[in-house]
Amino acid sequence: MKSVLVVGGGVVGLFTAYYAMLRGYGVTVVERGGPGHDCCSLGNAGLIVPSHFVPLAAPGMIAMGVRMLADPEGPFAIRPRCDRGLIDWCIKFARSCTEAHVTRSAPLLRDLNLQSRGCYEELGSRPRQDFGLTRHGLLMLCRLPETLRAEAVFVERARRLGMAAELLTPERAEKLDPAIRMNIAGAVYFPDDWSLTPARLIAGLTRELELGGVKFLWNTEAVRAVARGRVVEYIDTSAGRLSADETVIAGGAWSSGLAGSLGLHLPLQAGKGYSLTLTNPCRVPNLCSLLTEARVAVTPMEGSLRFAGTMEIVGLDPSVNQRRVRGIVKSVPRYFPQLTSDDFSGVPVWSGLRPCSPDGLPYIGRFHRYSNLSVATGHAMMGVSMGPITGKLMAEVLSDETPSIDITLLDPDRYASVSA
Repeated sequence: MKSVLVVGGGVVGLFTAYYAMLRGYGVTVVERGGPGHDCCSLGNAGLIVPSHFVPLAAPGMIAMGVRMLADPEGPFAIRPRCDRGLIDWCIKFARSCTEAHVTRSAPLLRDLNLQSRGCYEELGSRPRQDFGLTRHGLLMLCRLPETLRAEAVFVERARRLGMAAELLTPERAEKLDPAIRMNIAGAVYFPDDWSLTPARLIAGLTRELELGGVKFLWNTEAVRAVARGRVVEYIDTSAGRLSADETVIAGGAWSSGLAGSLGLHLPLQAGKGYSLTLTNPCRVPNLCSLLTEARVAVTPMEGSLRFAGTMEIVGLDPSVNQRRVRGIVKSVPRYFPQLTSDDFSGVPVWSGLRPCSPDGLPYIGRFHRYSNLSVATGHAMMGVSMGPITGKLMAEVLSDETPSIDITLLDPDRYASVSA
């Protein structure tokens, strides 16, 4: 029986372990946190979004980011620091912000998310797997007419890719979701987007893996990998030396450090995000939504209401920037006037570090230099949305099969010989 060592117990690592387990492999998961570890998926919006087919690196993103930097409560921040990795990442990001890159990437991101959604539907039909899968669609709410006009162009692009999308007047949006009043110029409706409750997903998946014989090493940090020739022989961890037939790096924002111990170049930056969850809100919308100008996701979760947003490029720093949190809180009443900033008084703030690649595409597959080392990371805000299909593709890679989706664009060595 082939042995597989998965470094990282977040949603991507768990799904990699899950699909490897289904193939009969002996799987060990090494996780730097404890059994109740707060991976970057637990507090996120829980969205499954085929509508998100435009990568983070896209035309206009640099100009938008520069404008947002001027606002201390805005949804984007970057901490200037003398760091070659950050400079290298920024240059590569700028080079990827082209229309050609979006055109190449959009069909792949669409397919990854659609197939991942199918995996969730299959998983949700299994016993003990109730993670609040909801199929109501998503609204992109636009307060400003100019934003709505820009989203109308996006609607046409979505339709050309075969995605269902509808431009809505304010009246049509409120008719679609009468549970809450909206202050908007209009909206875009994506009926094929779904949502789930991340904490229940992680807990149920972990329990399924444990019942299936997967071994977990909690509170164990992978320090370095050691290879002989083209074979990774072992991983040095805080709990001792571990070896397996196959190793998968799925450590989220920490993945590049382990890859770097073998001389591999895996550009990543941690993008910090925050969320606040109202457990007893005065109003709960029926549909998920994105507050477009504010860059805030809103998800109903079994009677509670979660608001998630912000992208802070600040290194591996999980601390909470209260000004950015205030930005999220202040944005909510602008779209939902029945909710107030006072509703968030005393609500705990969650923060998580998302692994962001420079081109906005994940790293999935084997490293060319080693015959038994693979990686699955770099999903940015899409870890939950693309977690299952990533795990399924990784199981195919570990089995030396041709992946069911062409993952050429996701090659983990795509920056191996590209200097800034």
